Amino acid sequence: MLQPPHQPPQVAAVPAQRIPAREDEAGPWHSEAVCRRDEAGLFFAPSKEPTAARLAREEAAKRVCARCPVMVACQEHALMQPEPYGVWGGLTAAERRVALARRRRRDTELAAAAPAERIAAAG
Repeated sequence: MLQPPHQPPQVAAVPAQRIPAREDEAGPWHSEAVCRRDEAGLFFAPSKEPTAARLAREEAAKRVCARCPVMVACQEHALMQPEPYGVWGGLTAAERRVALARRRRRDTELAAAAPAERIAAAG
């Protein structure tokens, strides 16, 4: 008996286990992601990747992100999870760490400024 040839599964650039369950009328944001048509290897580093190769790969991934209609949603997802690896929303893991540190600093400054503003407004 002949069996149909085995079809390898399609590799998605956005790992399924890390995708949030949130959907809106148009469907989940990641269904429109340009990276779903590219190889995941472009967005996630192989082990022991040389620095020059990593930088070139990350720049290529960022070019894909730059033309993506859901780049902002992807970036927010990666910052809220937080995603520890790969290029998400045009940011590398190191760039996301910097963005998160800036957000935390800004939130701390805003929280500290709020009581002073209330006191000034009451006075």
